[in-house]
Amino acid sequence: MGRSRRTIPEELLLLALDPATGTTAQPQSLDLGLAGAQLVELALAGRIAPDGDRIAVVLPRPTGDPTLDSALELLRRRGSPVRAVHWIGGPRLGLRQTYLTHLERCGMVHAVSSQMCGVLPTTRYQATETTISREIRTRLDAAIRTGVPPDPRTAALAALAHAVGLGKHLYPGNEGRSCRSRLRDLIRHDPMGGLVAHAVMDVQNGAGAQPRRAAGNGAAGPPATPTAQNGRPQAARAGVPSGHVQSRQVPEKARPSVGGMVRAGAR
Repeated sequence: MGRSRRTIPEELLLLALDPATGTTAQPQSLDLGLAGAQLVELALAGRIAPDGDRIAVVLPRPTGDPTLDSALELLRRRGSPVRAVHWIGGPRLGLRQTYLTHLERCGMVHAVSSQMCGVLPTTRYQATETTISREIRTRLDAAIRTGVPPDPRTAALAALAHAVGLGKHLYPGNEGRSCRSRLRDLIRHDPMGGLVAHAVMDVQNGAGAQPRRAAGNGAAGPPATPTAQNGRPQAARAGVPSGHVQSRQVPEKARPSVGGMVRAGAR
């Protein structure tokens, strides 16, 4: 795959990048959107194809893009088609930073080190050429405002932008309401883009999640608190607190003295 064309993950990230602050909008959902964008790009490259709500590898040959080829290899190792919602909801955390580093390496953005609140080190990313971001935005605006069916790339980009919640960032306020609605409607113009966009939204809504994988990512919520017959939560067992533990459950001699704690900290 030549580098003359930007990939959909790159364009999605550039859309999310705020030129004023150097930060990305919707950082929590953007990882999911980038995972979906990789699937669309691989489909457009002829490497994968939708099989119902699943993704099947049809040509395992590398594309030449390291980030896409890493995803393609992981899909190939699965051996059988994988549900899009399970793939996107899997361990894809960190894709945002991976692509920010990738864009910096390609010269599309440059990193600016600073401090948050004058203490915490942080890194902002500024676009080196704002014309690239403007061109992407112009394509999206044209698809929204003209009513002309967009090309598959633009349709998929619009679908993913809606899925991760970029609509309110790109078209804010009441005046942008019709544009946000049109952005949502563009999902139907590209089957693959629509499939992954719905999968991204399903993952955010908790649908189709895999408990084992979610637990490994720390994405699963806390275990349900046991409930007694009177409807009140019971105290947690096995030493794991559930909001609070009644003091009478702790043996008196097992409690550390306050003075002892102070002395220990002073040594």
